[in-house]
Amino acid sequence: MAKIRYQFNTKSLKIEEVRVTMKDRLKRLLSSLAFGLVFGAVGLVVLYNVFASPREKAMQRELEQYKLQYKILNDHLDQVQLVLNDLQDRDDNIYRVIFETEPIPASVRKAGYGGTNRYARLEGYNNSDILINTTKKLDQITSQVYVQSKSFDEVFKLAKSKEKMIASIPAVQPVDISDLRRIGSFFGYRTDPFYKVTKMHEGIDFTASIGTPIYATGDGVVTESEYNKGGYGNSIKISHGYGYETFYAHLSRIKARVGQKVKRGEVIGFVGNTGKSTAPHLHYEVRLRGKPVNPIYYFFNDITTKEYADMIELSSKPSQTMD
Repeated sequence: MAKIRYQFNTKSLKIEEVRVTMKDRLKRLLSSLAFGLVFGAVGLVVLYNVFASPREKAMQRELEQYKLQYKILNDHLDQVQLVLNDLQDRDDNIYRVIFETEPIPASVRKAGYGGTNRYARLEGYNNSDILINTTKKLDQITSQVYVQSKSFDEVFKLAKSKEKMIASIPAVQPVDISDLRRIGSFFGYRTDPFYKVTKMHEGIDFTASIGTPIYATGDGVVTESEYNKGGYGNSIKISHGYGYETFYAHLSRIKARVGQKVKRGEVIGFVGNTGKSTAPHLHYEVRLRGKPVNPIYYFFNDITTKEYADMIELSSKPSQTMD
């Protein structure tokens, strides 16, 4: 049964009876529900987009903490890279120089690490750049540390054999002379006495009388002991290891034989005038990794600083070779 209600009619100025049917009440209820749903939906949208829930706030704090830790981690990795760069520089320019070995090429130190899809698993996230860059930096440092570790292993082995290396490097004059004027010709471009043309003289000529003893300038093994048909006459070649070889030519007599182990200061032959030679002398060469080097740089065991300076000055003057 419809509920009877009354209301004042402003036009007729009378109180009139108003009947509220079930249909009207249902419409009013549905209208209220619709308004409530819309208001509730708008409220939820505002609530979730403007105000974070306690759980979201906790997750946001945790995310910010992760970002901070990644930044700190990257700063630490940068510091490690600086220390590693310093170790690499010392290794190449100090340790390896001391032990007479080649520096490690940059292409080896900066070698690649991983393929193109190595970091695919880290892609697709909001913070993928941070994750990928940090992982790449760590991989690069790990690769460089591995190379450096292997280098130090090699340097350690060289250090253990340092005493042997020092004894092997050519470090004395091959003949016993104190008068530097007895060096007939130095290393460098000189005039050939036979063909009168300027050409590279790859050694030093020591003038001495026939039969003057010739000494091995470092420990090593004799690899050649024969008459050289190329104009050097009786000659000896010694391999000292560590990339060094010495060559002695124009001998009157050979004492050392192929395969013989010799010590620095041991007599290996005697000065002569064999082969293409203008007078009795010893032609002496030092080679490092197959390339001729100036022998006077290796006379540091038996000459003074002044004598060394005088020898450098004499070597700069033009002269004619003796072979």
